[in-house]
Parts: sequence; C-alpha cells; structure tokens
Amino acid sequence: MGEEFLGDRKRALEEAFFAKEDQRLRRQLREADEARSRREALAAASGIADDAVLDAVAALGMTGETLAALTLVPLVAVAWADGAIDDREREAVLAAAAEAGVAAQGAARELLDRWLREPPPRELLAAWADYTRAVSAKLDDAGLQALRAELVGRARRVAEASGGFLGLGRKVSDAEEAVLRRLEAAFPG
Repeated sequence: MGEEFLGDRKRALEEAFFAKEDQRLRRQLREADEARSRREALAAASGIADDAVLDAVAALGMTGETLAALTLVPLVAVAWADGAIDDREREAVLAAAAEAGVAAQGAARELLDRWLREPPPRELLAAWADYTRAVSAKLDDAGLQALRAELVGRARRVAEASGGFLGLGRKVSDAEEAVLRRLEAAFPG
C-alpha cells in the first residue's frame, strides 16, 4: 500500500507539474500571437516594416488607428506649409497614406480627410514631434534610421509633388523645407 500511495502521489505531482508547464507554454504562445497581431496591425496602419520600431510603438500603447493618424501628421504639415494644399499635394498625401496602410475608410482616413479640408492645429506637429522623440528613445540606431527614412521620406515626396514649373526649378518651397527640417529635428542625432 505504501508503494501504491507513493506511486499515486508521484503521478499527481507529475501531472500538476506538466499542467503548470502546459499553462505557461500556452500563455507564452498566446502572448507571442498577441504581440504578432499588434505588430501586424501597426505595420498595416503605418507602413513601417521594422519589428523593433513596431514593438517600441506597441509598448507605448499605440494602436493601428492612432499610429496611422500620427504618421499622417508630417504629410499634412508639409502639404499645408505654404498655407494651401493643391491637387498634386492632395494626391501625394493620399498616395502616401495608402502606402502607409491607411484604409479608404476608418477613423484615420476621416481624420486625414478633415486635415486636407482645413489645416490641423499647430500643436499637432509639436505633439507628433514629442511622440517621435519618445519612440526614438526606445529604438536602436537601425530602427531609428528606418523610422526617420520612412516618415520624413513620405513627407518629402509630398513636398516635391507640386514644386517647380514644368519640372524645372526648385521642387520644395522654403516653407516646406522649414517643415521638413522640423520633422528631421524630431529625431535624435
């Protein structure tokens, strides 16, 4: 009877151990799936492909919708730099937004449409710069460079959309260049 009792206790302990281990492994898999889903949503919303950047943004509590809206701020700021948005700038903003994964419908697109009709508040660019500094502080150099290249690169394409005359002359106005410098200044280094 002692051997049987010990055998039963041994099996119970093993089952308890493996049940806890199974729970831990399932929790790790669920957390990994959730992290991957958040990363995919952020990538779809922003057009950012760097996992380190996406993980840093997710750690700040950003969602796909809020990130999509924030990644549009540089585009809109450059488009409004000279006080008006022309058709080529509007098309460039919409193309860059689509490239960034902003759907034709949804909260981010509604916000963008409003910003294209009327200039957003000046404080928005300052909020974007603060957000960018916070995210940048959590990135390694490669992630930081990737984020800068994507966000500022899209904004520069918007600035170049309506510049020059018949393809000649300066493509970026002084006002647009000033906004591009502000965008660059939001990134450390």
